[in-house]
Amino acid sequence: MSADSPDYKSTLNLPETDFPMRAGLPKREPDWLARWEEMGIYDRLREKTGRAPFTLHDGPPYANGNLHIGHALNKTLKDMVVRSRQMMGFDARYVPGWDCHGLPIEWKIEEAYRQKGRDKDAVDVVEFRQECREFAAGWVDVQREEFKRLGITGNWADPYLTMAHHAEAVIAAEFQTFLMNGLVYQGSKPVMWSPVEKTALAEAEVEYHDRQTDAVWVQFPVAGIGGNDALSEELIAKHGEAGFGAAVQAMGADFAGCSVIIWTTTPWTLPQNRAICFGPGTSYGLYEVTGTPGESWATVGDKYLMADALAQATMKAARLEEGQWTRLRDVTPTELACLTCAHPLRGIDGGNGEWDYDVPLFPGDHVTDDAGTGFVHTAPSHGDDDYQIGVKHGLKMTFNIEADGSFRADLPLFGGQYILSRDGKKPGGANKAVIDKLVEVGGLLARARITISDAHSWRSKAPVIRLNRPQWFAAIDRPVGDGKDDYGTTVRERALTSIDKLVEWTPRTGRNRLFSMIENRPDWVLSRQRAWGVPLTCFTRVGAKADDPDFLLRDPAVNARIIAAFEAEGADAWYKPGAKERFLAPDHDPAEWDKVDDILDVWFDSGSTHAFVLRDRPDGTEDGIADVYLEGTDQHRGWFHSSMLQGCGTKGRAPYRAVVTHGFTMDEKGMKMSKSIGNTIAPQDIVDQYGADILRLWVATVDYTADHRIGPEILKGVADSYRRLRNTMRFMLGSITDDAPVDPLEMPELERWVLHRLSELDDVVRDGYARYDFAAVFQAIFHFATVDLSAFYFDVRKDALYCDGATPRRAAARTVLRLLHDRLTTWLAPILPFTMEEVWLEVHPGDDSSVHLQDFPELRPGWRDADLAAKWSRIRAVRRVVTGALEVQRRDKVIGSSLEAAPTVHVDTATAEVLKDVVFDDLCIVSGITVSTASAPEGAYVSEDAPGVAVVFAQATGGKCQRCWKILPDVGHHGHDGVCGRCDKALG
Repeated sequence: MSADSPDYKSTLNLPETDFPMRAGLPKREPDWLARWEEMGIYDRLREKTGRAPFTLHDGPPYANGNLHIGHALNKTLKDMVVRSRQMMGFDARYVPGWDCHGLPIEWKIEEAYRQKGRDKDAVDVVEFRQECREFAAGWVDVQREEFKRLGITGNWADPYLTMAHHAEAVIAAEFQTFLMNGLVYQGSKPVMWSPVEKTALAEAEVEYHDRQTDAVWVQFPVAGIGGNDALSEELIAKHGEAGFGAAVQAMGADFAGCSVIIWTTTPWTLPQNRAICFGPGTSYGLYEVTGTPGESWATVGDKYLMADALAQATMKAARLEEGQWTRLRDVTPTELACLTCAHPLRGIDGGNGEWDYDVPLFPGDHVTDDAGTGFVHTAPSHGDDDYQIGVKHGLKMTFNIEADGSFRADLPLFGGQYILSRDGKKPGGANKAVIDKLVEVGGLLARARITISDAHSWRSKAPVIRLNRPQWFAAIDRPVGDGKDDYGTTVRERALTSIDKLVEWTPRTGRNRLFSMIENRPDWVLSRQRAWGVPLTCFTRVGAKADDPDFLLRDPAVNARIIAAFEAEGADAWYKPGAKERFLAPDHDPAEWDKVDDILDVWFDSGSTHAFVLRDRPDGTEDGIADVYLEGTDQHRGWFHSSMLQGCGTKGRAPYRAVVTHGFTMDEKGMKMSKSIGNTIAPQDIVDQYGADILRLWVATVDYTADHRIGPEILKGVADSYRRLRNTMRFMLGSITDDAPVDPLEMPELERWVLHRLSELDDVVRDGYARYDFAAVFQAIFHFATVDLSAFYFDVRKDALYCDGATPRRAAARTVLRLLHDRLTTWLAPILPFTMEEVWLEVHPGDDSSVHLQDFPELRPGWRDADLAAKWSRIRAVRRVVTGALEVQRRDKVIGSSLEAAPTVHVDTATAEVLKDVVFDDLCIVSGITVSTASAPEGAYVSEDAPGVAVVFAQATGGKCQRCWKILPDVGHHGHDGVCGRCDKALG
């Protein structure tokens, strides 16, 4: 432009908006939060009438620490569900909640006691519980603010707490329902036990870590052979009637002086051994030692029974080399079942006859030949399989291990020895004491130090043991007897029916996982030996046995007094002086009854939340059933599981209609996050650097149903996607006005194509939100915004928006921008609540205005046009060939701008017919274009994406319009200097 050329910039309709290019989310988001709180957005949404309710029931996090990235993912997913369902026309309610009882909190108080040198057992239980309550309340406040900072909407003013008085009363009442229906019993079976925390643990409270332990190969001498019909038939079939007697004698000789070799990684359980199990389908052999090195515990002539697949490894562990042992013969399962062994400590000095009993051999399907010896030492008090064998065969239960993990004081030889050190960080003396005695009596064949994956408490990080202690159980295979038998008569039947027929699963694999767990699980261990929680509100008759009919008190009047007290005072009422007399009198003599002081498994607490949240609250549901539960995949064994069992025991069915499951968040390399590794990312750090909307956008872009990743590079990519989307919004806002809208039927085809795409996208968005597929929703919107809009529609129409005067196409484009605005902002509001509020208010300002008070706009009739879409699919395909041809010329620096071009496009007749109805030069952003049906010359640009299309480049001729920059022959031939006819008309 020369110095004397006119400057037409001020005559252009350039975008005008206060919407900043830089978001500044960390600083601006708190202002939006304050605005929403002042407006009372959540409460105002509840005022909308005539809507079907939709309730997402919140799985309660523990109130015992700052949020981690898993919390952020979980609550953001829930928020997207709630916001999207609200905007799809539901009354979407969300009551956040916290799990306030149990070991996670109690352990923190005990840690503080230990630091101060205080003894927890010396503190009044009500005082201790009050400290736990105050600790939980403090963290509830902290976590509530952290969740709100993430933009999570909900009834934050009135959340549910499992420690609220009404909640504790309902939890107790739900337990009493189990009690009155005959499902509660006191039993003695192995449970996961934490010697450090002195309590039983649920599977969900256990994690697995590698640790070193002593593995031992132990000799159980064969003490006798008992005949039976099966053995007789086997020997007769093999040796005949005449050879039967000799075969029996030979068998006796073979097994004389023989030992069954067992292998175990828990030597401390050997004093509790009562049997040995073998695999009925495993191949076994009788082996003899023929030579030994000096350092081996084996001696020449020793005979051992072992699984053939494990014999070589066992001999190697005993330091025997090839040639120092031989296999004598096969040993059948029938023969094994006839053997009786002696305990290796039988007759030991100082044993006082404790182990002077026979050890039988039983077949067991749990026995494999993968490791060990093929024989499993069986202690019914210390393992599930062992316990089942013990019950089946009437084996004696032992109670040698105390609550603190020590041998009972009066146990000969080992009394007072601990399995673990008192803090659980190191082994105690129990293993060594047992091994030393085995060496002393010649019972040890080999030992090794190995690493195993073992159960640990996820709080104390100390190993846990399987321990047989009296506990309270809920029977899941007894008929409930409450008349709610539509889905089965037992808790297990009802649960399995609910899983299959009443619940939708996202992803579907969640169904399989929970079904398998419920199908195979044992009875529910309800009791914990702690102080902070809801007690098992029941009484046992003094002197009665657990299987006596009158062992448990079942009195509705007593139950009612307990519940009334809990409503008024909370569960502390159970622990106050005189509680037993208060609840039993005047109907029962308090001296005849013992009060149970164990607390309920906290999973029973959280499993009961449907009753005091969904059933009892005014913002609950009519039938007490949630539309959806949404938690991590670990909750198949946690909250999904306990809620299912609890609901089936009291309601007769699952308390939810759908379950959505998310995976775990890993670092960028796919490694599990760990503070010790240093690869954790705190949600607050992301919010401080990028803003909550970036964190939420990350949630919306991952496949949350599987394990997923996060890290600095991933967040940079998310932030870049956000920037691109924000730029699209900014362009749109710059040209929106309040002009009278244009009827879609009178719009140019390009605008009608955009409306068609909006109608298609509306289906995708609604379907994606309904299926909880937030990644599909965002990807569809993002592709539309960046490809269909920014890279195509906006790119094409910015010329008309900037340079046209009051033309119909400019008016149509501005109308489409308004329609785009209202849909994109509402569709994206569940994902990006802060940004979309800002975008919304640019067009709809006002103190009472908010995108979060809107619903997704309904489609208008006539927008969907499949024929038009097919036509424009072809047009865009031809356009891409033209764009590709121009890019070659731009790369070769023949042109700098596409407006310097006026190419010829060679197409077939049908395509030419399609193109004649559009202004193709505007679509291709060139100054001129020629469409030809003639054959393309050699060297024309072609693309595999659009067969039959070829482009021949030519430069535009004429003058360059000083206003729109097109190069046209008519420039300079109008009333205004240096402009084309279109611009001259716009200038007036």
